[in-house]
Amino acid sequence: MTRVIKIGGRPQLDAALPAALAAAHRAAPGSLVVVHGGGDEVSTLQRLYGVEARFAGGRRVTSALDLEIIRMALSGSANKRLVSSLTDVGVAAIGLSGEDGSLLTADPLDPDRYGHVGTPSGVNVELLRWLMDAALLPVVSPVSRSTDRALGATLNVNGDDAAAAIAAALEAEELLLVSDVAGVLLEEQPVVSLGPEDAQRLIEDGTARGGMAAKLQAALSALDGGVQRVRISDIAAIADATRGTVLTREGSMCA
Repeated sequence: MTRVIKIGGRPQLDAALPAALAAAHRAAPGSLVVVHGGGDEVSTLQRLYGVEARFAGGRRVTSALDLEIIRMALSGSANKRLVSSLTDVGVAAIGLSGEDGSLLTADPLDPDRYGHVGTPSGVNVELLRWLMDAALLPVVSPVSRSTDRALGATLNVNGDDAAAAIAAALEAEELLLVSDVAGVLLEEQPVVSLGPEDAQRLIEDGTARGGMAAKLQAALSALDGGVQRVRISDIAAIADATRGTVLTREGSMCA
């Protein structure tokens, strides 16, 4: 079963993460891809450069300077730190950004509103398969190559969107979006399952906001791309296939 696991910034700091990913990789070598974000780290580095983070619709507004900071934070320190932690527990992990080998290409989203931000338009599946066939674990930063050089060669892509695109391109059975919450919460309780209409309604009525809205949008994109199911949960869900909120094309809301 091919799985794509996206790790948010805060879960990357959890000491339990390397062992959980290592167990998943060893259970089925050559079937796993890890994508990571790192929003808090980006914001911290922005402040060191005297820049305040700005968001619109749950997405980071990205200037040319912001883009270089994002490259440093995600493709640099976050990526290599995660790879190093996996190497320490015996996993043959290899760190990549979307720029490497044109692994990820992206179209500009809305330059007037978001700046150097894109949405995924292509995945170099051959490169990923080559690495996976060698029993390596790809660890991917979502910084991507731009299809429109008017904005430059590089675009900031939301990690959830990048993971959804990779999962669809690999025809993955599951996309797992690992956050710091147990699932999509309603009245502080995780929802067990959602269908596409439920997820869209939660976005539109404002129940899901910010990062969770972005996760649900990515989940819908993955389902549209043929991924069988998407889960949103915490680190424990890497090993526990029953944990978290499950989204499928035929699903419906169940608390």
